[in-house]
Amino acid sequence: MLSVIGLIVTLVMVFGGYVIAGGKLGIILHSLPYEMMMIGGAAIGAFLVGNDMSRIKHTMGDFGAALAGPKWKKQDYQDLLCLMHEMIMMLRESPVDIETHIEDPMNSAMFAKFPRIQNDKAAVDILCDTIRSMMMNFDDVHQVEELLEKQLEAMKEERLHGAHAVNAIADALPALGIVAAVLGVIKTMASIDKPPEILGKMIGGALVGTFLGVFLAYSVFGPLGTRIEAVREEEHAFYELIREVLVSSLHKHAPNICVEVGRRHVPTAMRPSFNDLEQALRSAA
Repeated sequence: MLSVIGLIVTLVMVFGGYVIAGGKLGIILHSLPYEMMMIGGAAIGAFLVGNDMSRIKHTMGDFGAALAGPKWKKQDYQDLLCLMHEMIMMLRESPVDIETHIEDPMNSAMFAKFPRIQNDKAAVDILCDTIRSMMMNFDDVHQVEELLEKQLEAMKEERLHGAHAVNAIADALPALGIVAAVLGVIKTMASIDKPPEILGKMIGGALVGTFLGVFLAYSVFGPLGTRIEAVREEEHAFYELIREVLVSSLHKHAPNICVEVGRRHVPTAMRPSFNDLEQALRSAA
């Protein structure tokens, strides 16, 4: 919502200031369709050339994420800590019983208590694969931590593809605006014998291309890329929380200590209080 409000404020301030200063929107509105066709078409074409289909689909989804905000909410972080507390308890008390949950998490009664987590393939894979390794006496804490770190780094890089693609478009838009403006100047020079009032409108129309390129780059796509990156990084904190709790468990800390370590790694705005988490753990027991 704030992204939409910010865009509206930008449009109102820029074009409102232009009109108040005595500018006329007619020349901009007349040239807008043609300039947008050149600049927007070139940007879309470059985007298609530089990305494969999976990245294109991922980027399209990122536009929605920029408006909706991070996927994981405060309750999800609390649910994840409760789930991991239960898994660590079972892993230590009855390793055989936990096999049924990690081998078929989609039909697990334990995972079913937290459907949002159960339906997230990335979270389930990290949990199940790491616990499976722990059950295989893969007890070198540093090696497990390194494996998790590499897995999380690869995941983060993949989730930031959309932000990188949008930022690349933002970087290219000013130059594409110049391309459109140069074409407009070429058109104007071909009509140099026209009266000054006609040439003035043609030159003004050509400059609309430069304006659009810079405006779209720094007022739309640049902030949008920054917003997408911030959303994806905040979502990634959810998966890093899994690493912190599991590594703490490998250090043989008590389950309550493990989830407390995880709680303190939750982003401040999403972090459940100590009392809220303790109450949730008692309710889940």
